[in-house]
Amino acid sequence: MEDKRKAVTINSLPIKDAATAISNAYQTRITPEQIETDVAAGAPTNADGTLNVVAYVAWLLLETRRAT
Repeated sequence: MEDKRKAVTINSLPIKDAATAISNAYQTRITPEQIETDVAAGAPTNADGTLNVVAYVAWLLLETRRAT
């Protein structure tokens, strides 16, 4: 049986999948709505609306630093 799964890359995830990946990595619940709120506040996205998880987490760190 041939495996036909699509390759997953953290550079281009739909927001729902990014929320799942981040939740699993940090063992805390992150919802797509939380990410969508961040995107509305200026979090970076790819031209197609997907999320580069590395860029998003870097943005979160910068935002946290600005808040302190």
